[in-house]
Parts: sequence; C-alpha cells; structure tokens
Amino acid sequence: MMVPAALLLLGALTAVVAPRLLARADWPDREPVVALWVWQCVVAAVLLCCVLSMTLSAAAAWQAVRGHVFAPAPRAVVDAYALGAAGPWAAATAVTLACAGLWSGAMLVREVLRARARRRRRRAELLVRSPLLPGEEPAGGRLVVLEGERPDAWWLPGAAPQLVVTTAALRRLKGRQLDAVLAHEQGHATARHDWLLHCSDALADGFPQVPVFAAFRDEMHRLVELAADDMASRRFGRLTTALALVELNEDRGVFGPGPAAQAHVPQRVHRLLSPPDRLTAMRRLRLTAAAALVPVIPVLVTLVPGLRALR
Repeated sequence: MMVPAALLLLGALTAVVAPRLLARADWPDREPVVALWVWQCVVAAVLLCCVLSMTLSAAAAWQAVRGHVFAPAPRAVVDAYALGAAGPWAAATAVTLACAGLWSGAMLVREVLRARARRRRRRAELLVRSPLLPGEEPAGGRLVVLEGERPDAWWLPGAAPQLVVTTAALRRLKGRQLDAVLAHEQGHATARHDWLLHCSDALADGFPQVPVFAAFRDEMHRLVELAADDMASRRFGRLTTALALVELNEDRGVFGPGPAAQAHVPQRVHRLLSPPDRLTAMRRLRLTAAAALVPVIPVLVTLVPGLRALR
C-alpha cells in the first residue's frame, strides 16, 4: 500500500520545489497570464495528490469505500494495490485528508460570503453617496462618478458591474488615462480574477502554515494586477497606463522611501515604462503545455499499479 504514501510525497515535493523554481524564473513578470496558469496547475497538482491519497487510503481502510472505488475493476487490479495489507494509518490518513478538504471548502465559502458582504456594503455606500433624485430612474451605466477629495477608482462587480471614479480622480486623469483605468478594471472582470483571489485567499487563510498556499496567494494578487496592466496597455499604451497609475496613487505615499500598503505600484509603473521582452509564442505554448501536464502526474502515479496488473 505504497501509492497513498507516494502521492503524499509527490504533493509535498511539488509544493516545495515548484514555488522555488517559479521564484527564480525571470519570465513570470514578462508573461503574467502564463504564470497565473502555471501557479494554478501547481496548486491543482498538490490538491489532487491529497484527494487521490485520501481516496486510496479510505479504500484500504473500509471495505464499503473499496467496493465503490474499485467496483468495475478486475480482481487483479484490486490485488495490485495491496489494499488488504494496509495498517491502521490508512483510516487516520483518510480522515485527516477528508477533514482538510472540508476545511478548504469551508474557507472558500467564507471567503465568497465575505466578498459578497463587502460588495453589498459598497453598493449601500454608493447609494448613500450618490442617491437617486426624486423621479430619477437608475441609468444602469458602467461609470459612476462620486464626489471625493481623494483620487480613487474601483470596479464594483455584480449583476450590473460598474466602475466607480471619484471627482478628484477625474481632475487628475487626463486624456485617455480614464479609459486605461476602465480597461484595467474590465480586464479583471473579464478574466474573473476575483475567483482566483477568493480561492488563493481561502487556501492561505485555511492553512497558514503551508508555504505554497501563502506564495500562491501573494503571487495571485501580484500577477492579476500585471495581467490587467497588460490588457490596458495593449489598448491605450504603456505610457498612458503608467501615468494613470501614478495619478491615482501619488498621494498614497507608495512612491516614497517608506513601506506602503501598495508597495507593488512602483514596480508596476517601472514595468510599464521599461517593458521586458515577451517570450516567443512557441515558448509560451511549451510552458502552458508543460504546466497542464503537472496535475496529470498524480493521476499516472495512481494508475500505475492497475495498468501493470492489466499487462
């Protein structure tokens, strides 16, 4: 009964090695969309290792589970996994991994509920700060202007998504800079970056002692901004997008010597003004294909004993 242990070892090895390789690579900043895909494949492989190990451990521990998992399999395939030789650790492993899975689901539900509560609260604040006049019908426009002394802009997702911009931001954003901000936020909405952030936050909050999940969260928050910057710059130019970032964040102290809550903004501006060379289309394709194969490895490890038994 070595397959569950091998899967756990493979998951741990992937969780340790993959983030280090990605941290040393120079291409994620050049191709943030590809990097987002690679990170998702890495985390999916780690989670898949845990799920498959849990399933085989449960099959080894309980005959009822074994009957469902190996119901259509020949007797030789079942014997190849040596399920009857499992020790008492099989049940403990299955229960532990099942509890971890339930905890992950609970954290994701909590994160989604929190996001919805924040969205409702912001919409309520929006109605207070920008109320409808008597007899006025909701316009349903995608742009809402609020009176405010602080330059700010944010995307409010939902059934009728809107870009909220303060009057201070309108005074600062010149020419097509407002269009670049709108394109940036629309890029987040089109790519459904909010779900990536929900999943990464749920894993990092649910398992704060697991470094790969913390790195996954940090990289998701960073890479989605780079990807949205690229979407805006392709339509309105890198200089226009960089100037829009500067105008919106200049008064927040992010360009000063001290640390700031949005310390990544200067790096984003520098990247827009001094764009790195993109990878070739063939190399992007190779990276995408290689990342897609990472979650396949746990499946192959799981199937090897059964495939050998069928030879």
